[in-house]
Amino acid sequence: MASRHLSIRIGDDVLKRLDAQSEASGRSRSELAKTFIEEGLRMEQHPGIVFRPGPTGRRPGLVAGPDVWELIRALQEVPASGDKAVAQVAKLTSLATAQVMVAVHYYADYQDEIDAWIERANEKSRLAEEAWHREQELLKR
Repeated sequence: MASRHLSIRIGDDVLKRLDAQSEASGRSRSELAKTFIEEGLRMEQHPGIVFRPGPTGRRPGLVAGPDVWELIRALQEVPASGDKAVAQVAKLTSLATAQVMVAVHYYADYQDEIDAWIERANEKSRLAEEAWHREQELLKR
């Protein structure tokens, strides 16, 4: 993706907070500002979505709800499709169908990104299950 320069003026207090966050995260001020602008634009485009920090990076999720990837994975795993799948996931997660649809709308725009989160989570689960099986074998001795 091509990159272009943008010059903006921000208040001293915002710059101090950006510098503090930069130092705490080990990321450059410019990189953080770019991330926050991108996330802000996405949240504006998709009301109900927020971004959360975590050990594997910042990820999109529902306000007061699960991460988008979790809901999309659940939708992919239920034995229904369309509105019935949305209703099943809403029931399973105790969310309103409108909340599940917020995740679906986000996924429609950022499918590759969410699929990558799902793939990483599935791999982590697979490795954890393999480790558990190895431990169970050791405990049988």
